Amino acid sequence: MTKQYAVGLMSGTSVDGIDAALVTIEGSGTNTKVELVHFVTTSFSPDLKERIFQAMSENQSTSALICSLNFELGEVFANAVKQVCKEAHIPLDKLSFIGSHGQTIYHQPFQTKDTFPSTLQIGEPSIIAYHTKTKVVSNFRSMDMAAGGEGAPLVPYSDYLLYRSNSHGRALQNIGGIGNVTVLPKKPSLQNVFAFDTGPGNMVIDGLCERLQGIPFDKGGMIASKGMVHDTLAQNWLEWESDFFNKTPPKSTGREMFGEVFVNKIIQENHHLANEDLIATATYLTALSIANAYKKFVFPTHDIYEVIVAGGGSFNRTLLHWLRELLPHQEVKVQEDIGFSSEAKEAVAFALLANETLNGNPGNVPNATGASEPVILGSITPCPVKK
Repeated sequence: MTKQYAVGLMSGTSVDGIDAALVTIEGSGTNTKVELVHFVTTSFSPDLKERIFQAMSENQSTSALICSLNFELGEVFANAVKQVCKEAHIPLDKLSFIGSHGQTIYHQPFQTKDTFPSTLQIGEPSIIAYHTKTKVVSNFRSMDMAAGGEGAPLVPYSDYLLYRSNSHGRALQNIGGIGNVTVLPKKPSLQNVFAFDTGPGNMVIDGLCERLQGIPFDKGGMIASKGMVHDTLAQNWLEWESDFFNKTPPKSTGREMFGEVFVNKIIQENHHLANEDLIATATYLTALSIANAYKKFVFPTHDIYEVIVAGGGSFNRTLLHWLRELLPHQEVKVQEDIGFSSEAKEAVAFALLANETLNGNPGNVPNATGASEPVILGSITPCPVKK
């Protein structure tokens, strides 16, 4: 097997910036070997972050804004590739390919009266390919949706390849803007792996921090640690989106459900409470939604010994405290406890998914997305020049 250098790019619903993971990859499928070489996060400028949020807003977005951002973000993604390679002292011409998730602008996984099931990630792959002189795999979610799936979550395939265990069941819980879990039974096969979005991750917490404190997030969960959790209030917030929480997986969600409107309602109805209390209760809400999802949809049919947390939420000590309190019979760990990187997990996953695409292998897990069958994901943009 030939070892290749690749970069995985991820920008999530929190819109914090771009995660770029430089990896080496050998083989494909269950023979895949992947190692993280270097990882960087490139923050968005305040102006760019604001325009991305505008593009997500049904009231503020325009086709001209989305069109322009698509190309602008392509350049920002390309610069992230250059940065991670430069810091690792790996020349760009050593890269075999790039897997770019892009920036989700809208995700509508189910049909409504006025909309067709659809999803849109921007960050033009031609721009990335041209500026890095490297093949790019992008647009991962669309083919799964074409096959009747929700286009999310997609990380379960890489979770299966990297984290399966012959000795015990594991739950891989990612806490980015949205929370999602991959359930890996003991000695799993792809047929019995399943996954779904658990609800809000950092999105509500970050939104409250931005509005109430003028800061992008609660570093380490320090603000939440000083507040009082209002349990009844958290339960009420769950009721606002009870259709989602009660729905049997597969299911996915996003900013459309737990973004600005959700945060505004919290503030408007609870202005009498201290900022710290609201942020503490939102932190508890995330932990509670995860624990409830496990108790309702995972534990009745699967024996789970470990819960392994990744994403930005893994650095929130108050959130982890509540998760351990609510899941007393499971070992709640973070990626670093088992030798992986919490920050790089999703970016590594899209490098791995790109590798599967280029090897002609399906990259979705139908039990996770609801697709009718396994399908090869993504669109391939070739290197624009001969290397």
